[in-house]
Amino acid sequence: MKSIIASVFVILAFIQLMVEPGQAVITCEQVDSALAPCVSYLTQGGEPSTLCCNGVRSIKEMAQKPEDKRDECNCMKEAANKYSNLRDEAAQALPDKCGVKIDFPVSRHINCAL
Repeated sequence: MKSIIASVFVILAFIQLMVEPGQAVITCEQVDSALAPCVSYLTQGGEPSTLCCNGVRSIKEMAQKPEDKRDECNCMKEAANKYSNLRDEAAQALPDKCGVKIDFPVSRHINCAL
């Protein structure tokens, strides 16, 4: 029995090593957490905080492949739709204000089929 369990762990370890480096799995929880410091800017305007811009940078770094970017876009769209008082102009300006190039605009109306 112990040898079977040990074999299973060895197989799982090999599978883990076979996964491509940089193969990110973007979750909406990660996106929500990264954008949480941006809520006051997105709903009230003004200037985004340093924490907000750090979150925008981390979102940019998370997504390298097209499917990651699509997932990230969908999560950002979902997050934007949680706030009825979200200012679209502030959302669309957020990447530029933080000096980050994102491949899609931050908006509740974006088509994420990149």
